[in-house]
Amino acid sequence: MTFEENLKKLENILEKLESGEIGLEEANKLFTEGVEISKKCFKMLEESKGKVTVLRKELEVFAEKPFN
Repeated sequence: MTFEENLKKLENILEKLESGEIGLEEANKLFTEGVEISKKCFKMLEESKGKVTVLRKELEVFAEKPFN
């Protein structure tokens, strides 16, 4: 599942939880599912951050530097 798909699923869970139309057992189940999806999203973000950091370091080699 992509980051965007996970985010959409989290939004749907939040809507259900905020609606107040579900019972406690279902709310606990959805909350637990939301926590797991959040963990996946944070992991995806950290991996992307790492890739960007590596690319930025690679680009620094080619960065223009003042001539002294």
